[in-house]
Amino acid sequence: METLGGTTARPSLTVAELVDMLRSAIVGGDLVPNQRLVEADLAAEYGASRGNIRAALAELTVEGLVERVQNRGARVRAVSVEEAVEITEVRAALEALCARKAAERITDDEAVELQELAGRMKDAVARGDRDSYSECNQILHARVIDISAQQTAAATIHRLRGQAVRFQFRLARQPGRPAVSLPQHLAIIDAVCAHNPDAAADAMRVHLESVADVIRSTHT
Repeated sequence: METLGGTTARPSLTVAELVDMLRSAIVGGDLVPNQRLVEADLAAEYGASRGNIRAALAELTVEGLVERVQNRGARVRAVSVEEAVEITEVRAALEALCARKAAERITDDEAVELQELAGRMKDAVARGDRDSYSECNQILHARVIDISAQQTAAATIHRLRGQAVRFQFRLARQPGRPAVSLPQHLAIIDAVCAHNPDAAADAMRVHLESVADVIRSTHT
């Protein structure tokens, strides 16, 4: 590792690390909608090169979390309630397809994995641990998509989810919300593990349409 004036220099963060950190800051509300993202300021704050900051912002622009404004640079993209609802409804259609395909393809080992995840979700709700439940929620959706092997749907869902993730992040931490969504998640797991494509698709659609309904009702 190089030293500057006898002081050990900290290695610059990679683009992937910066993307994760900036995404977390946006989703968690540390960076707010319409906030300007000045490359020099971010480089100083994160101890990163401006080139890596620029590349990270470009990646987050693709994800829909950041937007470029002519003559004004980058800023955190503001997503309206209406757009968040629409995005979630489109996700419902795509993730229902993935759940259907996952039910057709799932292996015995993958079924055991999902059932173990179901146990963790039940435990998190019983303990009132919303952070753990939210993490399990994200893992479940990601695993169903992975098992489905639907790469085009996966790429589209990834972009859509990034744009509305701020709403869903807050929603998952609402008091009482995990107890409502837990049966929906368990229904998805049970149908996928039972190799029941129709039931899996229906369960996923019902779950995400309910998410859209709650986003709509709690932000009006």
